[in-house]
Amino acid sequence: MTVSYDILVQGNSLKLADGFLGISTITLLHTANGPMLVDVGGYNTRLALLDGLKAHGLTPSDIKLIVLSHLHFDHAHNIDLFPNAKFVLSRDEWDYAESPHKGDLFMPWGIRDYLAARPNELIGSGGSVAPGVDLFPAPGHTPGLIAAEFDHTDRGRVVVACDAIKYAREALEARCDMEFDPQKRGTATIRHILDR
Repeated sequence: MTVSYDILVQGNSLKLADGFLGISTITLLHTANGPMLVDVGGYNTRLALLDGLKAHGLTPSDIKLIVLSHLHFDHAHNIDLFPNAKFVLSRDEWDYAESPHKGDLFMPWGIRDYLAARPNELIGSGGSVAPGVDLFPAPGHTPGLIAAEFDHTDRGRVVVACDAIKYAREALEARCDMEFDPQKRGTATIRHILDR
């Protein structure tokens, strides 16, 4: 089963004098089970997300399944826009969000409480979420980060790596930075994804 996709919001990591402006990529997957999203972005991309859905003839109510790669603000803040969605995330990320790394300032307050009140599925080591769409662990940036992969007719194997590979430099150097995983698995994850 092949899957097609569109980028609704193009990610960017703009370095500022005192930090960065994180914008996560939001990916729309067209599957046999209907449209699904990988990540939903942060407040600064709410309008772009809604415009992207509209450009594909969709509203937030049409989205029934959302994969959250991890729970940082720039990937998960817009969950409130999707009244009919079930959220899939890793159990490791769920546990991590309860007590994040002391240097991880990007976990939204109350995210677990909000998700606990919504339909959600916590996964272990990965698995299929739709025909042809598989999830796999991609720890490093956070211990519970997950990535999605599928076969595309024209492009072959596609991996939606999310923050497992945040920008081209990480792929070119095969080295992770901004790593909150205490086990320091980010570089191994990047190499694993590149091998896939």
